[in-house]
Amino acid sequence: MSKTLYVIAYDIPSDRRRTKVHNTLSGYGKWTQYSLFECHLTDKQNLQLRQRLAKLISEKDDSVRFYPLCAGCAGKVETIGGEKPKDETTIIV
Repeated sequence: MSKTLYVIAYDIPSDRRRTKVHNTLSGYGKWTQYSLFECHLTDKQNLQLRQRLAKLISEKDDSVRFYPLCAGCAGKVETIGGEKPKDETTIIV
């Protein structure tokens, strides 16, 4: 099962909808910048995610963009400057 790296960016003015989109994307990938996720998705996961997001957003007011990166391009991603957002939870038992 091959996966494609998608950079997913969103512009959502409503705090409530933006939070729901953020939480949904958190289940599929890594939060790397504000309003931006990097997700390695199969074709099935891509379709499932798009369907879930479509139910959360206002087509009139919101925008969610998927940018697929080929394997060669994904390996060339560079970060310059500040730290990435930290949204990871550590559970200690």
